[in-house]
Amino acid sequence: MGSGYRGNPVIRVRNLSKVFTDPATGRPVQALQEIAALEFYEGELTTILGPSGCGKTTLLNIIAGFDRPTTGVAEEEGRPIEKPHPRRGVVFQEPNLFPWLTVSENVLFGPEVRGENLTRAAARAETLLAMVGLTAFKDHKPHQLSGGMKHRVAITRTLMNDPKVFLADEPFAALDEHTRRKLQADLLRLLGTTDMTVIFVTHNIEEAVYLADRIVVMTQGPGRIKEIIDVDLPRPRDRLSPGFNEHWVRIFKLLEPEV
Repeated sequence: MGSGYRGNPVIRVRNLSKVFTDPATGRPVQALQEIAALEFYEGELTTILGPSGCGKTTLLNIIAGFDRPTTGVAEEEGRPIEKPHPRRGVVFQEPNLFPWLTVSENVLFGPEVRGENLTRAAARAETLLAMVGLTAFKDHKPHQLSGGMKHRVAITRTLMNDPKVFLADEPFAALDEHTRRKLQADLLRLLGTTDMTVIFVTHNIEEAVYLADRIVVMTQGPGRIKEIIDVDLPRPRDRLSPGFNEHWVRIFKLLEPEV
């Protein structure tokens, strides 16, 4: 994974729209409007960036298989996405850990359910937990962890399922600035040696520029693609560099009319 790399398209979106029914009024609400063509590539981290209510999460849910489009299609390697699958791992805004399980037990939950060899799975879990600095907390329950630690466990649990596509819905939005930056770096380190397709939803311009190989900028609802930007900055990225600032300013100007 890295700037300038573009592997094979893994996820394709074609002519996609989504209309909800407002439960209060019974009227249709257009969440996504005619996303004609969008591809997500192997080994690439794409952020979906836009203001609240622009359909970012709706698009991610359709790709995850939690929702279906009203028109059009989302495909994984040529197959229509119709339901969730372990190939597409999801990290949510809330960690959603099992409170009665320890950190290790939470991380090993997927492999255990699938009947994998737990000795091998435990060794991999140890490696991943060490990479995010949680080895000393592996026997702790979620209520004994900080918010940032819980998110690290959630990310590690998702990676333990060895997904081909890693989906994240603003997982760091509620965290303080220092913790958010630390987790952004942790995430890049964890994903840096993989060829996973990563789709990361955010409303934070700095986060998008720091993480992404490509940024999909969306309009205010109904959500459409306003522009797709390649981020050609080397990693690790310096948030104070002129190149970083140029990307930030460009995206800010794109989003300003949408807010």
